[in-house]
Amino acid sequence: MNLHPLLRPWAATAMLAAVTLLAACGGGGSSTSGSAAGQGTLRVALTDAPSCGFDEVNVTVEKVRVHRSSTAADADAGWSEVVLNPARRVNLLDLTNGVLAELGQTELPVGTYTQLRLQLASNGSTAPYANSVVPTGGTETPLDTPSAQQSGLKMNLNLTVAANELADVVLDFDACKSVVTRGASGRYNLKPVVTVLPRVRLDGLIAEGMVAPAIALPTTTVSLQQAGVPVRATVPDASGRFVLYPVPAGTYDLVVSADGRVTAVMTGVPISDSSRTFATPAGTAIDPPAGTPRRIAGAVSITGSTTIPLATMRALQTVATSTVERHSTTNDAVTGNYALKVVAGAPVSSAYSAGATTLSFVADPTADHAGKLQVAASADGLVALSLPADVTAGDVALPVVFAAP
Repeated sequence: MNLHPLLRPWAATAMLAAVTLLAACGGGGSSTSGSAAGQGTLRVALTDAPSCGFDEVNVTVEKVRVHRSSTAADADAGWSEVVLNPARRVNLLDLTNGVLAELGQTELPVGTYTQLRLQLASNGSTAPYANSVVPTGGTETPLDTPSAQQSGLKMNLNLTVAANELADVVLDFDACKSVVTRGASGRYNLKPVVTVLPRVRLDGLIAEGMVAPAIALPTTTVSLQQAGVPVRATVPDASGRFVLYPVPAGTYDLVVSADGRVTAVMTGVPISDSSRTFATPAGTAIDPPAGTPRRIAGAVSITGSTTIPLATMRALQTVATSTVERHSTTNDAVTGNYALKVVAGAPVSSAYSAGATTLSFVADPTADHAGKLQVAASADGLVALSLPADVTAGDVALPVVFAAP
């Protein structure tokens, strides 16, 4: 069975919608209106990238509807519907470091689906809520998803289902980027950030290794990146072991970001669909040198407007010849405030070697790379920004002002 032809049509801009569809397909029955020649099968599992400041991020999927037309209205004919009975509640933070939650599979008529509506269960008035967060050290708080509880979150996608073929995918739900703080209200909004990853076989599309015990913490992030964009990320377990799975075949930068440590980058890490990649030789671990913690912080706004845009803020750093993401966050939906955690100090890098028996990370000799970063800011409907930030001497106050659309 050839998986990849089913995945090729999924452009990057369609990944978020495809993820939400798949997460809803793990149970219950399926009812289909309209007709098509033949059936295909969609199988899905769920995983999560690291979270920022939460002990739990819970979502409960109740129903999903898909349609071939991106403009179809709620009452139009031609919808295919999957109902989960009972609705399924998942703590996304249980799904880190290579752990997958198998959500099941469903049959769909062959064709290309271009619209998705995801409906989540209502929270009710008391805990446990259907959709909620538990801030670290805090108590369970409802996660507001108003549009998902009515007609459903409407998303565009480009998913082709072929006759007698299996589309086998894993959904990477980035809980950190998907939860938006609402000022001092103590409330949170859900703004889903999800990618769809192919799964071929258990012995491929996987990288594993070790970080030093001193940074085997929930605040440490290990990611595989391409051109500064994380494709898979996780946290190490208590022993320091990390597993990144599944990862599309290709060549990546392995990036370790730990509080109080400089950025460590291993370049040229290969991922194959037929074998496992061991990033660190047996008996070794990635242990970045200490650095000085810094913050880049400010408020996000739009010129001439009181509207606070929801923006993704990314701290990018050059290490050797690679540009990597050190930290990312979203701004507060009420105040516009954001804060990025970075480190002043020379980053270190090493080239991957399949036959290596030791690790050798070298400090970057370029002075600018020790404290000069770029802050990339993006928000729906606004022109993206790239702003310099030099943290060599201390924290940086950096307001981010988008041009009015």
